[in-house]
Amino acid sequence: MEASPEYAVQMHGIVKTFGAFTALDHVDLDVKKQTVHAILGENGAGKTTLMNILYGLYQADEGEIFMGGQKVNITNPTEAIKHGIGMVHQHFMLVENFTVTENIILGDEVCGAAGVLDMARARKEVMALVDEYGFDVDPDAKIQDISVGMQQRVEILKALYRGAEVLILDEPTAVLTPQEIEKLIEIMHDLVSKGKTIIIITHKLKEIMQSADECSIIRRGVYMGTVDVHQSNETELASKMVGRNVNLTVDKTPAHPGETVLSIRDLTVKDERGIEQVRGLNLDIRAGEIVGIAGIDGNGQQELVDAITNIVRAESGSIKVNGEEIINTTPRNTFLKKVATIPSDRHRWGLVLPFTVSENTALERHADDEFGEGLTLDYDKMRAYTTKLIEQFDIRPAGSEDERMNGLSGGNQQKAIIARMVTSVPNLLIAFQPTRGLDVGAIEFVHKTLIAERDRGAAILLISFELDEVMDVSDTIAVIYHGQITGTFAQGTVDENQLGLLMAGGEMR
Repeated sequence: MEASPEYAVQMHGIVKTFGAFTALDHVDLDVKKQTVHAILGENGAGKTTLMNILYGLYQADEGEIFMGGQKVNITNPTEAIKHGIGMVHQHFMLVENFTVTENIILGDEVCGAAGVLDMARARKEVMALVDEYGFDVDPDAKIQDISVGMQQRVEILKALYRGAEVLILDEPTAVLTPQEIEKLIEIMHDLVSKGKTIIIITHKLKEIMQSADECSIIRRGVYMGTVDVHQSNETELASKMVGRNVNLTVDKTPAHPGETVLSIRDLTVKDERGIEQVRGLNLDIRAGEIVGIAGIDGNGQQELVDAITNIVRAESGSIKVNGEEIINTTPRNTFLKKVATIPSDRHRWGLVLPFTVSENTALERHADDEFGEGLTLDYDKMRAYTTKLIEQFDIRPAGSEDERMNGLSGGNQQKAIIARMVTSVPNLLIAFQPTRGLDVGAIEFVHKTLIAERDRGAAILLISFELDEVMDVSDTIAVIYHGQITGTFAQGTVDENQLGLLMAGGEMR
């Protein structure tokens, strides 16, 4: 396609390599002015890399970028901002103890004639933006005192303050409640009506259908085409993304819970600052049951898991597994009680990236007689064991089981962790953000595995910031707010809006 002034952004023939790896192979992107344009792709497909090139964080090896039909050369984010491009990253870049106004003007301060910061004028300019776009943000509030949804609006205001005409939103709904997601979609459409163009990177097909006009699909660094969202559906988008049919509904039979496996009573846990993050929490999970925890990040989920797995000491309370007290013992004792954990951060807690695939699959079990004797490991047995897991769990190392774990994609790394945990035949499986950053194909695999473990008789604790996932996979849903369980519901007895209210500290109507 030729460069044209009707397009806000055009990227033609973009190539980007990292060593021998080709992240983008002659990718095209044509974004019409005053539209919401989604970019969809599997993990590692190259969509964020493409947007990082547009924002000047990376430079393409080949290809051209046009804005309004004119060729531009963007070598850094400062150049991108000069060309009217703003980017809101998935992890916000805000100073928590600064006010909203201070964060918005940071790096582009308003100064008087003597070079003195003019906060009164800065606040006036920020208020003009807030009023123009109807963002309902207090310019004097500190970031640490406002909700995640409000923080996101501050990031958008930062970009608008710098004159952004094209806004890139990277996974913009990842940590929002349903109400905040609805508000964000409303904001996006309002921005478009005021002349802005928005590009969103997201895994969430439902939100593409709700918000976008067109969707470009990238598969393994190759441009697969652009579709009119209004003429498409979630199933078509998913199949185009992964190259096969994907079941978007969670297929499971009703649960048949047995005896209580995990029983938590009056649990209190403090963080490293000495602040209570879990406050008198009570929770029960039975064999053959998936209990999903719904809550906004930062409401005690990490501290709860750390206390169950004995990574941190609890202040008080009781944690029993099959009737045995395990509170404030050791991680090894937790593992011996047949508790397995899919951690929230696979790189930090789940894997040793410089180790090989086979060495990683033997973690926690390296002392077993199966893999050696005494201090000697039998690498042949470890490799044979790993080969079985690779076949059973569809793990795809580029080479063999001797490939280093840091050479696998995020989805395959997650499959390796799940394989290791499931084959330990746990009584209690804790799945914390098990599909974080995964594409729909890998998500389908994870959900099937969790349900298979439930049907085997394991108790499953699912903690996810994706409310759809909690609602679809769980048999029982528990809402956590400020470190307490504020409501427990059987699946199908509560809707996402009611859960969203509880997640934000409100009450069900």
